[in-house]
Amino acid sequence: MTDETKTELEAESQEADAGTEKATTSPVEESAVATETNDSDETPTRLNQTVEMEDAGPCRKHVIVTIDREDIDRRMAEKFGELVAESNVPGFRPGKAPRKIVEKRFHKEVSDQVKAEILMQSLEQLAEEEKIVPLSPPDLDPATVEIPKEGPLVYEFEVEVRPEFELPDYKGLRLKRPVKEFSEEDISRAERRLLAADSQIVPKTDGAAELGDILVADVTIEHDGKVLAEHKELQLPVEYRTLFKDAVLPKFFERVKGAKAGDEREVDIVLTDEVADETLRGKKAKAKLKIHEIKTLRLPEGEEAYRELGAQNQEEFRSFVRAFLERRLKYVQRRSAREQVLEKIGEAAQWELPRDLLARQARHAMNRHVAEMRSAGMSDEEIENRLRLLRQDILASTAKTLKEFFVMQKIAEVENIEVTDDDIESEIERLAEEFGESPRRIRARLEQNDQLDSLSIEIAQRKVLDLICEHAEWEDLPYDENEELSIGSINQQAIPGKMRDALAEIEQETSSKEASTDTE
Repeated sequence: MTDETKTELEAESQEADAGTEKATTSPVEESAVATETNDSDETPTRLNQTVEMEDAGPCRKHVIVTIDREDIDRRMAEKFGELVAESNVPGFRPGKAPRKIVEKRFHKEVSDQVKAEILMQSLEQLAEEEKIVPLSPPDLDPATVEIPKEGPLVYEFEVEVRPEFELPDYKGLRLKRPVKEFSEEDISRAERRLLAADSQIVPKTDGAAELGDILVADVTIEHDGKVLAEHKELQLPVEYRTLFKDAVLPKFFERVKGAKAGDEREVDIVLTDEVADETLRGKKAKAKLKIHEIKTLRLPEGEEAYRELGAQNQEEFRSFVRAFLERRLKYVQRRSAREQVLEKIGEAAQWELPRDLLARQARHAMNRHVAEMRSAGMSDEEIENRLRLLRQDILASTAKTLKEFFVMQKIAEVENIEVTDDDIESEIERLAEEFGESPRRIRARLEQNDQLDSLSIEIAQRKVLDLICEHAEWEDLPYDENEELSIGSINQQAIPGKMRDALAEIEQETSSKEASTDTE
C-alpha cells in the first residue's frame, strides 16, 4: 500500500550488507569445509534456520534467528574455493597459493561477505516464511553480529509489526447516508463564503449578528472562577464553530446569533491539548463576551469579481458553486461511510499502538487528510482550519487514522484490492482536470510535498469503501452543509504562553530513547 506501512525486511537486509565491514569474525576451521557450489545466477540454497518470536510491546516483536552451522561452513567453503583459484598471494603463482594461507590472509573479508549474504537471505526467508509485515526497519545492527568459531549463527532484533486482529463481517452493514438537494438559498450562502476572501469588512447597519458576520468584543476566559485570559476588541467570526489556535468555540453561532452592540454573551470554550498551561489541556471553560460592534462582509460586485474566480458572470459562477457543493457532499458521504464502517467493525481495532509509531505517522496522516480535502475541492483556508482541528488532539487522531488504515489494509488484502500505477495516473489526471493544471505539474507538486503515498492510500481506501458500500444497506438522512462549511478561525491563542507541540514532544522522546540505547 504505502512505503511507511509496507516496509520490506529486504530493505533492512541491504543495510546489513553495507554495515558488515565493521563486524569481527573468526577463522573457519578446516574440518568444517564442504564442497557444494551454486551458480551465481541460480537461487541460493535455502537456509536451515529456526525462528523464535515473542511479543515485546504493542505491535512489536522480539525475534531470535538461529542459522545452522552447516550453512555457514558451506558458504565459507564456496568463497575460499573461489579465492584459491583466483587469489594473487606474494610468493606464489596466481591461483597456486595453499588453501590454509588463503584462508588466513582473507578470512576477515570472506567472513564479512558471508555474514552479509547470510543475513540478507535469512531476512528475506524470514519475511517469506513467517509472514512478518514490518512497519519500520528491524532494530538490527549488522556490525554486532559475529560468525562464531563453531556452532550456529544466532542473531536477534526487535521490529514493529502490523497488529494482529480478526476482521468481523464488513458486508451487509447498515449505514446512514447524508443527502441533500441544494436550494438557491444554499447556493447563495456558499457563494458568499467563496467571495469572502475578496470582501471588505464594514460596520453592520442593523447591528444583529448573523451567520458570516464578525463580532468585535472584549473576551474574558474563565475556568472554575479564575480568569485565564483577557482579550480586548477581538474579532470573532460568527460561524457554527470558531477556532482559536489552542481552543474551540464549538457552538458559537448558536450562542451569539441575534446579538447586538452592547450585549453580553457567555459561550462554551474547549481548550485543546496544545494549550500552553498543561493543567488546562482538554478542559472546558467559559468565554464571556462584551460586544462592542457587529461587522459584516461587503461582497465584491460586478462581473470582474466572478472572472477572478474563473467564471464569466454570476450565472456561471453559481453553476460552479452548485458543482462545488455536490462534490463536497460526496466527500462528506465518503467520510461518513468511513467513520461508520470503522465504528461498526471497531471491535477489531482494540489494540495499542506504540508512541514512536504514532509520532512517525502523524505527519503522514496529515498528508493523507490534505490529499482527501484537496480532492474534495476545499480551499487552502478551509484545509488549514480542519488541520487545526486535527492537530488539537494529534495522538488520538493519528491513532484513529492508523487503526483505520490497518483495518482497511487488511480488507484490501482479503479482497485482493491493489493500487496500480494506472490508478495513480488516472487520479493525477482527474486532479489536473479539476484544478485546471497539467498532470505533470500536479505530479511534481505531489512529489515535492511527499504526498504520492497519501494519494495511494486515498485510492486504496476509496476502493475498499466502495466495496463495503456496494454491499451495505442504506438509510438516507438530511445533511446540513453548515456543519461542514461554517468554520471560522482566529489567528490568536486563547491562553497566552508557549503552545505545546505534542508531535515534537513525542519525536524528541523517541530520539532521546534511541540516543540512550546507542550509548549503552
